[in-house]
Amino acid sequence: MNFVLVYVTAANRREARRVGAALLRERLAACVNLVGPVESQYWWQGKIETAREWLLLAKTRASLAKPLMARVKALHSYQTPCIVTLSLTAGNPAFLKWIGAETRPALRRVSRGCGRRAGRTG
Repeated sequence: MNFVLVYVTAANRREARRVGAALLRERLAACVNLVGPVESQYWWQGKIETAREWLLLAKTRASLAKPLMARVKALHSYQTPCIVTLSLTAGNPAFLKWIGAETRPALRRVSRGCGRRAGRTG
């Protein structure tokens, strides 16, 4: 199993908490660290901007990176939120196993013949 660290910036602590809580509730992440406030400097619409932001550092399975990014975009206040993934190439084996245990597998189709509705996971 492969794992990633997902780096996200948020407008404020409230937004960071709301997004982080959703990722945890939905088992898209095993852990979310909130760090802030931090000062960010960046180009936006042709000029350099400065803002106070909060960071979210989410640990998850690589297979959940795309659904996690989609969920962050749906919850985020920014037009173009910073969401980047960093591959975890090594780590404490027990910690990595824990990430796998606390996140849900990527969604897969289940046939109707299994006694469950199509599209649900088992």
